[in-house]
Order: sequence, then C-alpha cells, then structure tokens
Amino acid sequence: MPTLTRDGVALHYEVHGAGPVILLSHGYSSTGEMWRGQIEPLSKTHTLVTWDMRGHGQSDYPEDPAAYSEAATVADMAAILDAVGADKAVIGGLSLGGYMSLAFNRVHLERVTALLIIDTGPGYRNDAARDGWNANALKTAERWERDGLARLASGSAETRTSRHRNAEGLALAARGMLTQRDAGVINSLPTIGVPALVLVGAEDTPFLAAADYMAAKIPGAKKVVIDGAGHAANIDQPGAFNAAVVGFLAGAGV
Repeated sequence: MPTLTRDGVALHYEVHGAGPVILLSHGYSSTGEMWRGQIEPLSKTHTLVTWDMRGHGQSDYPEDPAAYSEAATVADMAAILDAVGADKAVIGGLSLGGYMSLAFNRVHLERVTALLIIDTGPGYRNDAARDGWNANALKTAERWERDGLARLASGSAETRTSRHRNAEGLALAARGMLTQRDAGVINSLPTIGVPALVLVGAEDTPFLAAADYMAAKIPGAKKVVIDGAGHAANIDQPGAFNAAVVGFLAGAGV
C-alpha cells in the first residue's frame, strides 16, 4: 500500500475505486482499517482514501512531541489529497477524525465538496469545558504509558481490532492531537458552505448532544441517528451506516 513522507514522517494510506475522492479519517487509537466495511459500497462510485494518522497503525511514530498537533494532522490530510491527485474531496471521519475534518474545512475550505461528521464533537467554546477535555486527554496519555497496548482490548469497536507498533505514539497523539487549543473549530460551524452529514449512533450517549448542536449550527446539515449503534456506528450497524452515507452523497451530488 502507498506511503508518503511529509516533514520526515511517513504516512500510510490506501486508495480504493475510482471517481470523486472521499478521504476518511479514523478515530483516536484506531486506524484506517476501521473503514474496511465501507470500501465496497463507497468505491462503487468514488475513490475512497483511508489513512493512518501519525502515531497510529502503519504510519510513523515520531518521538518529538511537537510533531503531533491539529495543524500537523490537517497538513497530513492535504498532503494525502495531493498524493492522490485530488484538488477537492469529500472529507469525513469518526470522532477525532471528524473533528480533524472540521479543522481541515476551516483551513482548506476550497478543497472540500462535502463533510461526513461521524460520532464527533466540535470542541468547546467554554475554556473550562475545554480544560476538562484536555485533562482527560492527558490522563489517557498516562494510561497508555502505564498499561501499553493492552488498553486496546477495552476500547470501542473501532479500537479493539486496531494494530499499532507501540503505545508511545498513542500517548504522544493524545497530548498533541486529542487535546484542543481554542474554539476555532466550533466557531467555524456556521460558516460551513458545503453539504454536511452529521451522523451518530443512537447509543453513543456522550456525542448525542454534540450531534444535535452541529446539525443546528451547520447551515443545511442533514442529521442521521443510527439505531443500535454506539460510538463506531459504521462497524456496529454497517448496513444502515452505508445506506445513509451513500444516500447523502447521491442527494448532495458529490
């Protein structure tokens, strides 16, 4: 499978199908493998690109903490689009991948044809709430350092089957990518000018209110709730998930 190198960091990605490009980003401590069930339905009409974020899966695990950030992740996404020859793409992801998709749209709005925001939160406008999120992210990093990759077994569906080289990269990613610095992403929601699908599992309780908020703030957004699904809606209920995404893409004409 192809690899590109940006600023000395090798990034693993996969390309399936032909047609307009969809770039899907995985959740924290997962990998691009979480989208395996979406390859067949989405690659019928689109070029589906999946990838492993730095510190995850088959991509590099840089030792420098400064190599992990929202800005670096957005730049990685742009580099992958460049590598597959896509000026524009449908940008989407789950959880951290969805947040980074919103961050990408904020920086590269001219490259986005539609957004797929899946079981995701948009960040925080309130500093105290953001500080609480960040404190949990730092505790997550400490747990990876203490327990190692054994923690994967207790995660949600998209993490339990993930394969990583070590836990140190995940800890660094928690500190640099899972933590948030400002309200830029949440403040950008009303400015989104492309079709957006906000999708959430009905049993993903921590993200239900966030889905409602994003659907209300993003102009013209379509919200879909997948019954019988938790945080990994695409894995828990792949049939319903794929039908929702395929239908949205067809309706949006992208």
